[in-house]
Amino acid sequence: MASFTFVCSECGVRYTEHEVRYVCPVCSQHQSPGGVTRGVLTVELTDAPRRWPAARVHDPGALVAFLPVADPVSLPALRVGGTPLLPVPELRRRFGMPHLWVKDDTRNPSGSTKDRASLLVVAKAIEYGCGTVATASTGNAASALAAVAAAAGVRAVVFVPASAPPAKLVQMASYGATLVPVAGSYDDAFELSLAACERFGWYNRNTAYNPFTIEGKKTAALEIAADLAPDAPHVVIVPAGDGVIVSGIAKGFADLVRGGLLHRPPRLIVVQPEGSAAIARALRTGAPSVTPLAAAESVADSLVVRAPRNAIMALAQVRASGGAGVTVTDEALLDAIATLASTTGVFAEPAAAASLAGLQAALGEGLVARDERVVLLVTGTGLKDIAAASERVRIPGAVPPDLVAVQHLLGETGN
Repeated sequence: MASFTFVCSECGVRYTEHEVRYVCPVCSQHQSPGGVTRGVLTVELTDAPRRWPAARVHDPGALVAFLPVADPVSLPALRVGGTPLLPVPELRRRFGMPHLWVKDDTRNPSGSTKDRASLLVVAKAIEYGCGTVATASTGNAASALAAVAAAAGVRAVVFVPASAPPAKLVQMASYGATLVPVAGSYDDAFELSLAACERFGWYNRNTAYNPFTIEGKKTAALEIAADLAPDAPHVVIVPAGDGVIVSGIAKGFADLVRGGLLHRPPRLIVVQPEGSAAIARALRTGAPSVTPLAAAESVADSLVVRAPRNAIMALAQVRASGGAGVTVTDEALLDAIATLASTTGVFAEPAAAASLAGLQAALGEGLVARDERVVLLVTGTGLKDIAAASERVRIPGAVPPDLVAVQHLLGETGN
């Protein structure tokens, strides 16, 4: 059993697991409806592991010593995490970066890195005796919760904008989740889910609001460090919406430094689309806090948020790492889907391809050197948003079943 305490990311007050469920009781008093989440809690293990597990970190349950679970049996029987760190030789040649890597989290069960948070949240729900877990999501977190809940025999209720990509809606419905399509934005869905959980007594998975979302996502950092050991990454480039994934990555590296398994954490570079860039803009201007956007929008639906819920923590962690924020256009995101797929074999949705688009922006701004060890976190499969990927490909018309037609299509002479 891993003992731990909660620590408020704002005031630093500590709480036991039985004193608080979601956010700091003091700092949350300053919460404004629809605003960034106040009093986000982090998990601090009483004893940070000081050695890597005997099993490979990619094996199921290998990282349980790093997680705040009372019993590994509570973890749902679904193989989450253990995704590969790819050396991507063709992409390295393209960018002249001999130490470039892609962390391919598209290979998680529901196709996104959000499975990592959902696995831990559902495990804690089981420990707490909660039979229903709810979340608000632009799509991926809902699909992740639906998948993990199905494996665990727990009910999932998901609040998603009705405009979410159809593939994501079909996916979560197929897992058996109760869908609540909201005629509004992700921020509207977030507030509605909070009210519903309070009214019906459901356990809430909402990003940042539930401290185990950050803790679950840290496992990607643990795997990156283990795969690169004895070396360490200089830079990790992370797409951001609410800012929880980057906080999870920061938390994972911080735990490794605390346990003596890593000498220093990498610089973290946050990537956001120009139309939804509250965190990146604050980083670029040096602003102490984010300014919510009146109308956030982007082709990268997973990154579209008006008020990033984990902005306070994300800003502090990126700055502490010596990192930065970059913004990219929707055109750059669409281009990155095709470039990533054609050079690595990894098919990403727009939000996930943001890491590659962000690398290009960071190189242009001198934020990354080409000889550094750089990891791109690719967070979700392109199969979740075929409409976006189709913007950069051409599907030929049908041809008769004969070689002459094939030669004509290919422009071949046959010689």
